[in-house]
Amino acid sequence: MKPAFFDTHKVLRDILGVIVFILAVVIGAWLINTFLFRSFSVFGPSMETTLYTNDRLIVNRLPVTWNHLQGKVYQPQRGQVIVFKNPRFSEGMQDEYIVKRVIGLPGERVALKNGTYTVYNSQHPKGFDPDALTPNGPSSPTDGDVDEVVPSGEIFVSGDHRQNGYSLDSRNGMGTIPLYDVVGPVGLRVYPFTKIRTF
Repeated sequence: MKPAFFDTHKVLRDILGVIVFILAVVIGAWLINTFLFRSFSVFGPSMETTLYTNDRLIVNRLPVTWNHLQGKVYQPQRGQVIVFKNPRFSEGMQDEYIVKRVIGLPGERVALKNGTYTVYNSQHPKGFDPDALTPNGPSSPTDGDVDEVVPSGEIFVSGDHRQNGYSLDSRNGMGTIPLYDVVGPVGLRVYPFTKIRTF
């Protein structure tokens, strides 16, 4: 009986095995990164004191993927810290993806006066403070003067470091963020190891 080709070419069999293994790892990593979880590093002071430069985050892609499978657009919850694609990104810029906090949802009126946000919607026609609903959220007053209605299919976001121009966000030049640019909510800070926490 004639031996099989790979029985007489064991080196070739081993090389092919390594190639298949590497391809499986690459494809698996791509699938996880695209549909389940993504890792991001924080850059800049805009989310202090919640997050700091070089904090390493795990973003939960599962709710986004689940909504897409159902033919829906994912909409984050108010108060969530999310990562989204920078609407002003261009080649050569460092911050292609940005992390901010959700303040206003589609169709809501967002006002900023005397250092405090107020959100108006059908459930709260007299308005409410969205930061009051966020434990461990921003503690400092918010600079700026805003009064606008969030367009359909978009959200109003803000950094947590809201004084002296530390955060470029929906109140001061970035504008509202299309829902299709949302990568997902931040689920976990994994680095630094002494400050691991969920969101």
